[in-house]
Amino acid sequence: MANKILSTIVILLTFTMVLSAQNAAAIIRKAEDKLRGSSNKGEMMMTIVRPDWTREVGIKSWALGTEYSLILITDPARDKGSAFLKRKREMWSWQPSIDRTIKMPPSMMMQSWMGSDFTNDDLVKESSILTDYDHELLGSEKMQDRDCWKIELTAHDDAPVVWGKILLWVDKAESMQLRTEFYDEDDYLVNTMIGSDIKKLGGRWLPAKLEIIPAEEEGHKTVLQYISLDFDVDIKESFFSIQNMKRVR
Repeated sequence: MANKILSTIVILLTFTMVLSAQNAAAIIRKAEDKLRGSSNKGEMMMTIVRPDWTREVGIKSWALGTEYSLILITDPARDKGSAFLKRKREMWSWQPSIDRTIKMPPSMMMQSWMGSDFTNDDLVKESSILTDYDHELLGSEKMQDRDCWKIELTAHDDAPVVWGKILLWVDKAESMQLRTEFYDEDDYLVNTMIGSDIKKLGGRWLPAKLEIIPAEEEGHKTVLQYISLDFDVDIKESFFSIQNMKRVR
């Protein structure tokens, strides 16, 4: 009798864990789909804040699904025309000042992007939070006076990712990612990303302002402010080529 009860408990716990993972993955997928659409293009301003200075960078971006993205720097003048291309799991950068195209290896994904607190991986989403992580729904929490799902993502042992664990807060009503905490493989908090200034972008309610705040660098942060964002735009795979990366405007 005791063995039967124990077996039933194990089955129920396993079922609960599987259901939690499925629910968590569905929540994340909906939030990711809302943020990306089938394709998108946008304009934004990135402000890098340091204790003694700030720097602004103008950006245009295009994306097709999760496999293709192209980012163009429009300002300041010294960086204008620099571009970054992602095609599936490969990433290139184009530096017009030195007339050079560089293929970026996976080892560079953790490096700072344009001197900001974003990593190369953050900007092009080289890793997938849907396929490279296990998901667990931890429950509900308030974030910015909104009811949110709290989800824990744990990296697969063999996944090519830079973060060992991610904590994610997703607004229940609008499927918006309002807070994300990034942890290294030793479970130390590295960065926190906060989404705010919620408004309609491309007809969707989304945070128009994203802040990346390093955990151990006081006075450092990077703010990404969306100026415009359009979804389901007419764009082809051929747009995301090394040749186009050099001439897009």
